[in-house]
Amino acid sequence: MERTLSFSLSLSPLFLFLVFSLVQGQNPKCDTQEHGSTLQVFHVFSPCSPFRPSKALSWEESVLQLQAKDQARLQFLASLVAGRSVVPIASGRQIIQSPTYIVRAKIGTPPQTLLLAMDTSNDAAWIPCTACDGCTSTLFSPEKSTSFKNLNCGAPQCNQVPNPSCGSSSCSFNFTYGSSTIGANLVQDTVTLATDPIPGYTFGCVQKTTGPSTPPQGLLGLGRGPLSLLSQTQNLYQSTFSYCLPSFKSLNFSGSLRLGPVAQPIRIKYTPLLKNPRRSSLYYVNLVAIRVGRKVVDIPQEALAFNPVTGAGTIFDSGTVFSRLVAPAYVAVRDEFRRRVGGKANLTVTSLGGFDTCYTVPIVAPTITFMFSGMNVTLPQDNILIHSSAGSTTCLAMASAPDNVNSVLNVIANMQQQNHRVLFDVPNSRLGVARELCTK
Repeated sequence: MERTLSFSLSLSPLFLFLVFSLVQGQNPKCDTQEHGSTLQVFHVFSPCSPFRPSKALSWEESVLQLQAKDQARLQFLASLVAGRSVVPIASGRQIIQSPTYIVRAKIGTPPQTLLLAMDTSNDAAWIPCTACDGCTSTLFSPEKSTSFKNLNCGAPQCNQVPNPSCGSSSCSFNFTYGSSTIGANLVQDTVTLATDPIPGYTFGCVQKTTGPSTPPQGLLGLGRGPLSLLSQTQNLYQSTFSYCLPSFKSLNFSGSLRLGPVAQPIRIKYTPLLKNPRRSSLYYVNLVAIRVGRKVVDIPQEALAFNPVTGAGTIFDSGTVFSRLVAPAYVAVRDEFRRRVGGKANLTVTSLGGFDTCYTVPIVAPTITFMFSGMNVTLPQDNILIHSSAGSTTCLAMASAPDNVNSVLNVIANMQQQNHRVLFDVPNSRLGVARELCTK
């Protein structure tokens, strides 16, 4: 059985572990050669990422920061479901609502290497460009690329972006991401992923950003909309991809994004993808029940039911850290978890921020199984518990969805997906999950 690390295995900063590892001289392999159609996937706070925080935080600060980030992410997803462009962010702090994982891409001719965030709940790619007002990371220089091209207002892609405008001959557009506004020009250039060049890839060349939610890096949209990677590379990748999101057990924290049907796992169980015409980008699945240990907990049917009108149901999302369940589902899971952990010992339950089921003594936790149509995904302790650096506090790493009118989504988040291969097979309208040790 694999050993649980302190503040483990959650997709969280793990600052103390990072510092310890680097001090020990165990250098991560950040420049591993990518092959075929498979990209390395890094956590945004890994030693290989320039976006990791500049100073170490305490465990409690790390958890609270991640919860604030997740709160913003959930509000963003709720805005997609509700069809509203902006959802207010409750916290006044600077929240970087960036997805958690990043990949390398080469843009232009000759190629310029940039980092892009993976986001399964967004479509169009965007890349910060030179002279961008408000961008803080490495910028793409269009003037240095011989294959760069601005798209004019007559291009069909101009009708596929939100709020297009034509102040000049080129197509520009504005859109919201969480509580931020982003202005971009619609452009094309060669994008190389691993060893695959994709000529004439359409993306937003970001000119201005305002607000605290804009990811500092670019973004690679893995949704199903017309400007997503899947739509623009149908002939190359056949609208199929999988990823394995890494834990923090290896120093380079590296998983993989595998594009196309080649080399995808054969022994994998599937559940159907559900179609929501109003929010076609989101990957809905049918969650029918949840089991804690051997007990299927009592959850009202309406808490799990898919409803394309309201947007209710369950999605897989790569950018949320901790899974969120609507209140009736979460309470049922939490209460059975507490009952099995406490037993006759009647252990005291404490809280930490949004986590309401924490213990200050060692515990033995039951497994939690998400039961989907056609497949069950059983999560071991690595995927459901977070531990403090000192080992004094352990929390159930799930929470209730935000308490507002748009909170109708159950979100299977990236901590719970960690060390699983998640396969998105859009042509066959199915999603597969299999256990896999993701670290390389």
